[in-house]
Amino acid sequence: REKIEVATDVLKLSFDTEGGSLVRTEFTRHADFVDTTKPFVLLDQSSSRVYVAQTGLIGGDFPTHKAAMKFSGERSLKDGQNELTLRFESDVQNGVKLVKTYTLQRGSYAIGVQHEVVNTGTAAVSPQLYLQLVRDGNKPAGESSFYSTFTGPAIYTDAKKYHKVEFSDIEKNKAEIDKTSPNGYVAMVQHYFASAWLLGEGINRENFVRKVDNNLYAVGMITPVADVAPGQSKTVSSQLFVGPQEEKKLEALAPGMELVKDYGWLTILAKPLYWLLD
Repeated sequence: REKIEVATDVLKLSFDTEGGSLVRTEFTRHADFVDTTKPFVLLDQSSSRVYVAQTGLIGGDFPTHKAAMKFSGERSLKDGQNELTLRFESDVQNGVKLVKTYTLQRGSYAIGVQHEVVNTGTAAVSPQLYLQLVRDGNKPAGESSFYSTFTGPAIYTDAKKYHKVEFSDIEKNKAEIDKTSPNGYVAMVQHYFASAWLLGEGINRENFVRKVDNNLYAVGMITPVADVAPGQSKTVSSQLFVGPQEEKKLEALAPGMELVKDYGWLTILAKPLYWLLD
């Protein structure tokens, strides 16, 4: 098990070779609220914070976010280079190998993530791919004591639009979400920053929120990988966003993404005011 440190012009990332998960993100252009000499950290896996992005396969004895993976690729974006590709490859498990490819772009907080399911066995397989964000239920450090902002999961679909889920509702098993849809995204939101998994339009998925452990919660989606014949492979493309809530950039990513910038009950005033200032 190894931590892989990777850097672009706007991000410093740490990946874990256990599952090829993203376990830490530093934003080099945004300072921490408490100690302004340090960069802001969103995702983290430490004694004080658990907030990670995980993926894997279910539907059989297949590689999950716990599978050991081998890393290959460059670790930093060089001058004149606009793209960085990272590859994590699992061992064969029950005839199936999972290959995760992350593509980082200069100046971007949106990461392309491809999952290739390779069938090395003798029978067809039909796994399902899950994409999830796992976070503790603690408020972000440095949050203002003068006003309260939402921290927690959010799900967007065309049918139900933007829907926030309180950690307390997950705890009580009272979360009401749009469980299936062919569009939308799942996100973890806090003041000024967000993370989100996005799948392409028309890809059917099952959305979920759940309690993982004591004070630990997940939001995610599951999508089927169509039958993979022996000797064949299938690829599912997705995006992982981890970054600041910059409205114009969020709008360009996917329908409804700008809604993670939550104005709450002040929306009716704040949206036009933001438009005017912009």
